[in-house]
Amino acid sequence: MPVAAPSPSRKRAAPAGAGAQAASTSPGERLGLRSDWDFALHLPLHYVDETRITPISQLREGRIAVVQARVVQAELMAARRRVLRVTVEDGDARLELRFFHFYPNWARQYAPGKELRIRGEPRRGLFGFEMVHPVCRVAAPGEALPQSLTPIYPAGAGISQAWLRKAVAAALRRLDAREWLPPELLERLRLPSIAQALQLLHAPPPELPLEPLEQRSHPAWRRVKFDELLAQQLAQQMARSRRAEQRAWPMPERGGGLVQRLLQALPFALTADQAACVGEIALDLQREQPMHRLLQGDVGCGKTVVAALAAAQAIDNGFQCALMAPTDILAAQHLQRLAGWLQPLGVGVAWLSGAQRKREREAELARAASGEAALVIGTHAVIQDKVQFARLGLALVDEQHRFGVAQRLSLRAKGAGEQRQPHLLMMTATPIPRTLAMAVFGDLDISTIAHSPPGRQPVRTRVFSDQRREAVQQRVRELVLEGRQVYWVCPLIEPSEPGEGGSEGGEPGQAAARAGGGARGGQPELRAALEAHAELQALLGEQAGCVGLLHGRMPSAQKAQVMEDFAAGRLRLLVATTVIEVGVDVPSASLMVIEHAERFGLSQLHQLRGRVGRGSQAAQCLLLFSEPLSQTARARLQAMHETSDGFVLAQKDLELRGPGELLGQRQSGLQGLRHADLREDEDLLELAREAAASLLREHPLAAREHLRRWLGGGMDWLAA
Repeated sequence: MPVAAPSPSRKRAAPAGAGAQAASTSPGERLGLRSDWDFALHLPLHYVDETRITPISQLREGRIAVVQARVVQAELMAARRRVLRVTVEDGDARLELRFFHFYPNWARQYAPGKELRIRGEPRRGLFGFEMVHPVCRVAAPGEALPQSLTPIYPAGAGISQAWLRKAVAAALRRLDAREWLPPELLERLRLPSIAQALQLLHAPPPELPLEPLEQRSHPAWRRVKFDELLAQQLAQQMARSRRAEQRAWPMPERGGGLVQRLLQALPFALTADQAACVGEIALDLQREQPMHRLLQGDVGCGKTVVAALAAAQAIDNGFQCALMAPTDILAAQHLQRLAGWLQPLGVGVAWLSGAQRKREREAELARAASGEAALVIGTHAVIQDKVQFARLGLALVDEQHRFGVAQRLSLRAKGAGEQRQPHLLMMTATPIPRTLAMAVFGDLDISTIAHSPPGRQPVRTRVFSDQRREAVQQRVRELVLEGRQVYWVCPLIEPSEPGEGGSEGGEPGQAAARAGGGARGGQPELRAALEAHAELQALLGEQAGCVGLLHGRMPSAQKAQVMEDFAAGRLRLLVATTVIEVGVDVPSASLMVIEHAERFGLSQLHQLRGRVGRGSQAAQCLLLFSEPLSQTARARLQAMHETSDGFVLAQKDLELRGPGELLGQRQSGLQGLRHADLREDEDLLELAREAAASLLREHPLAAREHLRRWLGGGMDWLAA
């Protein structure tokens, strides 16, 4: 099969139709490889040494070797299963090859007299050495041995290593690998040129030790990882500079205005952390540059009141504020809190939800468009085309990692006018480890609420095997009969749903449940919310009416009613899926049981646990798990048992699973880190951040070319 040369362009011609697209998709495109640089940066996973032929007589058991030998016999053995046995010899020594999976023509291909080049792991058999399923091909007469180690690349189904090697080699020959980084920088960091690094990684000499290559610690690997991190840092610093050129409406603090009246009306005093964050945001709002700030803090730390004070400052200056939350439950929670604080002070509040009736929705749209509603709260409905604002000056996005870049940009665009941008404040209850903040959120200003308000009770977390399920149920029954309130969380809705926590059609957190990876050697059946609800109703007998059910497929009005009944105490046991992960605040709930806790990520477990312990009484979280546990799942459960500090857990989550779960859709439109590992390459990240500032200042052309090489110029993701 001829090798199609990969295109140097990142663009593809649009196919005539779906069938044409399938037919025209090359193996490289299926791997996301389109440009020469894509192929050059598709680096090997590991290598095999095919530069030496080992005589059969010198083979060592368990040590992979390459043998060249002549076929003596090839025969199909009909035992319990068909086996192709091929006997080869070189001189006076013989080797037996066994194939349990093979095509019918292999017996003819390996006919006696054929010269084969074989790579495999020898082991002792009944009649001497044998290899089971070695890599084997017919050797051309006089075929030379390779002069470098043979790379083994990441590949998909139907894509051969031979095709990839030829495609990569062709791309390397065409590649414009000129060096853009200053020689003094490379010398100081002891890094090779990019051309040298790529040549070595794709074709290392046989005398080179494999360990530093395969562990990615060789200087050539460090150069590639440094370049990747440098591109990321350049993009962030350029995005920050670009925003500094934009203009927003300044919103000065007004003595005796709405901010002061709200502070006086609050039934509590701000903590030191909250006050510091309010001050940072207030200064941002007074500037003519658009605020681009992330407010982070642990579950229940009081981010909502900080957002309310930011909204008050904007409203005090005659602007509107829009708050977008990812779920109806969370948006409704914000509506209840913010409306309760601001409406008594004369602030008009509008509510937008996809579940609203047409007449109600049109009335709320009119209030937003006229400016009668100074604060508009809702879900994704806030960014729909029909939504217009009279003068949007501040956009608030809660649980920002749940939204894609396009959604955040759409919200900001609602306020664009007179060549001005609204200020943007994003919030997250998933604390961001320092390394991740540098690597991915370096374009943002970050405010942190590190401590919870006084009076919050620590939640005691205990871990139980599901073999103790009945005992846990009895404890739940006792608490409910005493009048206490309890959550019972399940990863699925119905027993028929697939595998590791099937989707609930937009319900948050299911992806993390699917990614939990708790079990080895097969999937334990995950307990469904409907089944658990029926079982707990039966357990409570005459009190069955106090057991509620909540999941993402219920209509919004029904979900709202269930939450209202639980908050009012009419329901005392709430069986729910992860729809309650965020935005649920019932202070009297003091116990949470999470089934199949091994299926959830640390961040999600911590978010769920944060639904209890919000009142004055002591609270518990019981994590039920199913055996067998993977090492990672065991480490997560242990971490949950040992600490309730969200910042500690976020760092642990980064160590266990990498940045993906913490980022959410932050990097939509940008290929994530392929080579650098934020858990291991913090030193390179620091160096890249310093080098980015220096390059932009002293070598702007080199900075732009480096960025184009790695990101292809795509920077929209940083704008949101």
